[in-house]
Amino acid sequence: MLHDPNRVYVFDTTLRDGEQVPGCQLTTPEKVEIARELELLGVDIIEAGFPVSSPGDFQSVVEISKAVTNPTVCALTRANKGDIDAAVEALKYAKHPRIHTGIGSSDQHILHKFNSTREEILERGVEAVRYAKKFVEDIEFYAEDAGRADVVFLAQMVEAVIAAGATVVNIPDTNGYCLPDQYGAKIKFLKENVKNIDKAIISVHCHNDLGLATANAVAGLQNGARQIEGTINGIGERAGNTSIEEVVMILKTHQVLGLHTNINAKNFYELSRMVSSQMRMPIQANKAIVGANAFAHSSGIHQDGFLKNRDNYEILRPEDVGFPSASIVLTARSGRHALKFHLERLGFTLSKDELADVYKNFLNLADGKLDINDTDLQGLMAYRLVKN
Repeated sequence: MLHDPNRVYVFDTTLRDGEQVPGCQLTTPEKVEIARELELLGVDIIEAGFPVSSPGDFQSVVEISKAVTNPTVCALTRANKGDIDAAVEALKYAKHPRIHTGIGSSDQHILHKFNSTREEILERGVEAVRYAKKFVEDIEFYAEDAGRADVVFLAQMVEAVIAAGATVVNIPDTNGYCLPDQYGAKIKFLKENVKNIDKAIISVHCHNDLGLATANAVAGLQNGARQIEGTINGIGERAGNTSIEEVVMILKTHQVLGLHTNINAKNFYELSRMVSSQMRMPIQANKAIVGANAFAHSSGIHQDGFLKNRDNYEILRPEDVGFPSASIVLTARSGRHALKFHLERLGFTLSKDELADVYKNFLNLADGKLDINDTDLQGLMAYRLVKN
């Protein structure tokens, strides 16, 4: 395949895998609104739904296909003709359609989910790709539970589906099982042992059951994968999926990796809030990149270092991801430097001795209050004036 070898394609599944969170189902108009924002973000592929699963999902794929122009619109199927037929019909308005079909690759799934054999599963996977290829040129194959699959059989499966016409091979860590070095080694093995691997892009789709989704995804990229699958805010089944904003900002921060995406990172903050609001799923305050506290400094030592030079405690700029601004949060752990910063912001200029006096009163107040706001500070200064 002819493509930039250092370009990482971003496959967003917020509207499919992300929407599988209990209580977070979206209407078709809500999905279309998010899809338009994903296009502005610069994602390469939008997984719009699983058409055969419900009339609503089918209609969402139809409407998203009409609504966006640049991204590839992808529809999920199982490895059977009925699913693929539904996907083909739902994608009829897509400017760049993709069918995402696949089947289990681990012995656990082959034996205990499909009650089948490796040979039969391989045949079903190849047959699904061949059938889908009759209708759509761009076919992605997922080897479900690849994280626990035997790597030699996995390589055999990947080689066979590429020969059948797959343009992307997805190596999911479906249960979030792998350690980063294990997952990276699996991708490397495929890169080095699948003879036709140059005819397809390897994709990483990681789950966060052990908190390793982002680390595993990056390990996959370091070992030759060039498509990352994830969701905004890392939402998804069980503990969630790889967080797209995390992977994109890791690549931006660690330019030594030599990898890049076409993502407009300044759109992350607003889109993160939109997804959170529409799915009624709050973002944890300490969530990397987009959490409320991601750029908040409350420790006195950190605040002092930050105020002297932002690079002391910031490896990212909040403005890089559209975050309103870094914040110095006043608490009982804050030092004089942080207090001085906020008082000057409010128009109060104090000498060193005056600041020391106010700081004592500030600590007494902060010990009894979770955080201090501007009204509290103005009250402190008013009290000082009255006292003096």
